[in-house]
Amino acid sequence: MQRAVSMVAQLGLRLQALPSALGRPLSCAQDVLRRTPLYDFHLAHGGKMVAFAGWSLPVQYRDSHVDSHLHTRRHCSLFDVSHMLQTKILGCDRVKLMESLVVGDIAELRPNQGTLSLFTNEAGGILDDLIVTSTSEGYLYVVSNAGCRDKDLALMQDKVGELQNEGSDVSLEVVDNALLALQGPTAAQVLQAGVADDLRKLPFMTSAVMEVFGVSGCRVTRCGYTGEDGVEISVPAATAVHLATALLENPEVKLAGLAARDSLRLEAGLCLYGSDIDEHTTPVEGSLSWTLGKRRRAAMDFPGASVIVAQLKGKVQRRRVGLMCEGAPMRAHSPILNTEGTVIGTVTSGCPSPCLKKNVAMGYVPYEYSRPGTPLLVEVRRKQQMAVVSKMPFVTTNYYTLK
Repeated sequence: MQRAVSMVAQLGLRLQALPSALGRPLSCAQDVLRRTPLYDFHLAHGGKMVAFAGWSLPVQYRDSHVDSHLHTRRHCSLFDVSHMLQTKILGCDRVKLMESLVVGDIAELRPNQGTLSLFTNEAGGILDDLIVTSTSEGYLYVVSNAGCRDKDLALMQDKVGELQNEGSDVSLEVVDNALLALQGPTAAQVLQAGVADDLRKLPFMTSAVMEVFGVSGCRVTRCGYTGEDGVEISVPAATAVHLATALLENPEVKLAGLAARDSLRLEAGLCLYGSDIDEHTTPVEGSLSWTLGKRRRAAMDFPGASVIVAQLKGKVQRRRVGLMCEGAPMRAHSPILNTEGTVIGTVTSGCPSPCLKKNVAMGYVPYEYSRPGTPLLVEVRRKQQMAVVSKMPFVTTNYYTLK
């Protein structure tokens, strides 16, 4: 295990590398980037802006990446995720539309319950990951990735048109709200001070519309992408700065950017679309079989079902696994080798873990090498070093569930 000083130095190096991994520094081309309603707010609070998925977003603030990461694990942090695509699917046939595109069982969702699901193609590849919530207001609320915005919108709009031509009652509406993620063990305590609803009755992956710190019409969903308890708040764009300012008045809350979000989600074993999963990865290969609804598996009525269900019943050729090593940190595209020195796979995400003070990564290896505890090698800076297949999440998740 390396010393803490060395660990911080490595994380500093990672931050320098982040613009190429998570975005790029702003340049004369920044005027073409989209800005969230909090853009000026970020600048006023020392946000270091980078280009990410066509948006100008903060990679970090005045605090270091490590400090932001650890503050989220110990207290709570506020992230601007307004770049995510938010849509409503309306009409009597809204479930029919969504189930024609995703692998999950949307029909079984209770009012205001949500689920992580996947858009798939006919070859079984993952087009995007998304959260679908069946609201008590009679529509599906969908949040998907900014980097897939055009692709996702076209996919849903084309299907809406197709079903409408068949006489189905369905329509799509883009939601122009901002989206704020408050994440960490004290997030609920902080938010409770500004809402009348009892947040103890809002478990993980459920949602409700409420007034938040005087802002009406906010949709609060108990979810996030850090592995911690927390919420995502869909708030009217004009009142986003007011809400962010109100949340920051609590000393428990600090702003955090893309750098911390990346290392937090990796410690939690969560995928980054375009790196860890993509159109050439199936849910089974990506270790996401749990997203496949039981009824949907039996009916085989989702895109790519013939490929995906066959993989469930047999041995898949490769699997996404967690990796842990000491020494130099593993990076995306680092080769993975067996102990005989033969290249067998590739790292898709990697960073030093601020919590574990070890290097963590995920990548793809043949099925026979996917068992936790399997010793492997990784090539970092043209040198081979020992690694071991590890269970994910690397850091225990703390989602709030009713028991």
